[in-house]
Amino acid sequence: MQSREFLDLVDHTLLKAEATRDQVSALCAEARELRPASVCVNGLWVSHCVSELAGSEVPVCSVVGFPLGAMAAAAVADETRLAVASGAGEIDMVVPLGLLRGGEDHAVAAYLSEVRAAAEGVLLKVILETAVLTDAEVVRACELSVESGADFVKTSTGMHAAGGATEAAVRLMRETVGPDVGVKASGGIRTRADVETMVAAGASRLGMSAAAAVAQEFSRG
Repeated sequence: MQSREFLDLVDHTLLKAEATRDQVSALCAEARELRPASVCVNGLWVSHCVSELAGSEVPVCSVVGFPLGAMAAAAVADETRLAVASGAGEIDMVVPLGLLRGGEDHAVAAYLSEVRAAAEGVLLKVILETAVLTDAEVVRACELSVESGADFVKTSTGMHAAGGATEAAVRLMRETVGPDVGVKASGGIRTRADVETMVAAGASRLGMSAAAAVAQEFSRG
């Protein structure tokens, strides 16, 4: 894999709650140079990033219902509509974890479908938080996400104490969704070796805050 191929997979990410406007601007300045797949930020910063990236063709991705996956569906749908109206071209939502783990599949499907409708015309990625799920729950979450119209399933918020992306989770997700739905690995991907492991397992997008450093690793060969 070359540096350009790597960057085409990357959501260049800054999701720390304490991130300042200057830090978000620096992220966007890096994105203008790196040209990643997207810049991924909290909803507070969507309009700012859209302005900072004007003319760059780098889309802005907003997280919603983040990081807990415990908000009411209507609230997450409203958050999604606001992000899209502000210029977000991609949405990363958290699956309602309590409903999923409680076996309330119909409620999960309704929740996902409500957010999918609010994200009309933009990419929707569903964050599963795989580190807190059994394999069977990961499979169910993937199936429900695809049935509800998700474009991607995603491993992790990167915020949970249980951990982030693993090779095993990515491989299971890819096996479940097949070749036509995206799989995003996120959480703890910090080196070229991490990237190569996740891509080999089936990841087609990577959520990373270390994209610039890893791009340099690829450039060195």
